[in-house]
Amino acid sequence: MHTRLRQFAALATGALLAACLSFAAPASASTTAAATQAPTPLVVDARWAGHPAYDRIVIDLQGYVPAVTVTPVPRLVQDGSGKPVPLPGKYFLEIRLHPAAAHDDAGRSVYHGPKLQQINLGKLKGIALTGDYEGYVTFGAAFDTLPYYRAFPLHSPERFVVDIAH
Repeated sequence: MHTRLRQFAALATGALLAACLSFAAPASASTTAAATQAPTPLVVDARWAGHPAYDRIVIDLQGYVPAVTVTPVPRLVQDGSGKPVPLPGKYFLEIRLHPAAAHDDAGRSVYHGPKLQQINLGKLKGIALTGDYEGYVTFGAAFDTLPYYRAFPLHSPERFVVDIAH
């Protein structure tokens, strides 16, 4: 009886050890993968220009161009607080970059562009930085008429562009 108890204890210890090792392997693998990931891209500026056939918004980045969504929204709000963004217009686009930050690891702003700017171009009437929160940087753009747009990244230097047709 004593021998069977020892065998059972040895099997249970081996199974427990194997389970612990199998859980440890993915954690160390994910730590290695996280260590090799590129740093979060930094949003450093936003600018705009009017051209004969379109208005252009350019978001300048350090690092790489992250995933970006450009979405028509009924109104612009500040991320986090939900406060309305006071830009004139009837139509709005939300430009959201992820992963991205407009601040460094110490929390200091690296973004040097406008926080809220009224503009009087052919289509574009205003732009605002509406969020820099938990890996998302968000901008809002305001228009008097429905915007027809094309959005795409450009490289060397890294930037994201939204062209709005006149």
